[in-house]
Amino acid sequence: MTTSVFVVLGAGLLLLNWLSSRQLIEENRSLLVPAPVTPAIPVTGTPEPGRSPAPLPPDSSPAALTTPAEAFDDFRHRILDDLLVRSLLLLVVFSALAALLAWWAGRRSLHRLTQVTAAARRIGAGSTLDERLDLGGPRDEVRELGDTFDAMLDRLDRSFTAQRHFTAHASHELRTPLTLQRTALEIPLAQGRVPADLKPALQRALDANARSQHLIDALLTLARGESAHVTPHPADLADGARSAAEDLAEEARTADVRVTAHLAPAPVAGDPSLLRHIALNLLANAVRHNHPGGTATMATGVHGELAFVEVANTGPVLDPDEIPTLFEPFERGRRLRGRGLGLGLAVVRAATLAHHGTITATPRPAGGLTVRVELPRRTHGEPREGASRHEHERPPARS
Repeated sequence: MTTSVFVVLGAGLLLLNWLSSRQLIEENRSLLVPAPVTPAIPVTGTPEPGRSPAPLPPDSSPAALTTPAEAFDDFRHRILDDLLVRSLLLLVVFSALAALLAWWAGRRSLHRLTQVTAAARRIGAGSTLDERLDLGGPRDEVRELGDTFDAMLDRLDRSFTAQRHFTAHASHELRTPLTLQRTALEIPLAQGRVPADLKPALQRALDANARSQHLIDALLTLARGESAHVTPHPADLADGARSAAEDLAEEARTADVRVTAHLAPAPVAGDPSLLRHIALNLLANAVRHNHPGGTATMATGVHGELAFVEVANTGPVLDPDEIPTLFEPFERGRRLRGRGLGLGLAVVRAATLAHHGTITATPRPAGGLTVRVELPRRTHGEPREGASRHEHERPPARS
């Protein structure tokens, strides 16, 4: 591109310079053509009184009275001076034109580089791998970079898709043997055919079976959220938050954690099951990673074009640097305690990104965490009735 611009502008400059030289030579042609010499008039005597000398011919000029060398020097100086002025003007014009073309070409290339950078930033922030650049323009280094980036995204997408399919299929296949194991353990216990000394062991096996079942359900939910294939249906985040508060009421009482909910309509469009898991896992994380006598507050509502669900809880003081790791599978943080699997916030993030939302987590100065999920608000249709603003508290049972 740079070579082509240089060749075109250089050729144009040479052509205009040649035309200017030719024009200057033609304009000063008279300097090299001898002027006609007026024949001398012989003087035969003194001029008569009252008569003046004959006038010079109109074509007479001082140049005709100079020598050929002086005429050529005068011609050369005029040509070179005018040529220098015109060349400087052409240089200024073509320099400005070259700068304009270079700016246009650079901006065009930088715009495509900005596309690559923006796509890499969006994907690095946790979005799906469906996006492709498909850069147009000339086949230069920038387009080669874009094509390489697209090929890398294709390989990553295939790899992550295969991984999600394996997780979903493996989790689904494990459900049947776990169900059979649970049934085989529960029937003897229910019929009273188990010796007393074996009951604790069978109960521990049932607890392990329940934890495995819970882990498989969480993995299936995580795989479904990461698949990013969501069929939109009218939903309300307040419904999922209300259901989560009811499901975790007994666990909150047992953990001596006070749950307070401020639920306002938050209409969205998405998968109701995944949306329910957002509120359920946020509140479960707030209850399980808390301390006795602590609190957990959940709120839903709308803010501009976004619907949100926010959960804040007390608990240990968290380092801001470790917040991003909490959203990775099986990560609980260095100071967090509880009975969780380390998949709750990972499921929340996957479900949020599948609905094109954002999630932010902020550590509280006194301890604990505030997590806010924002999703695009449903604009078509009115919010369903029954999701009006209300508050309810579920104080823990105290002995």
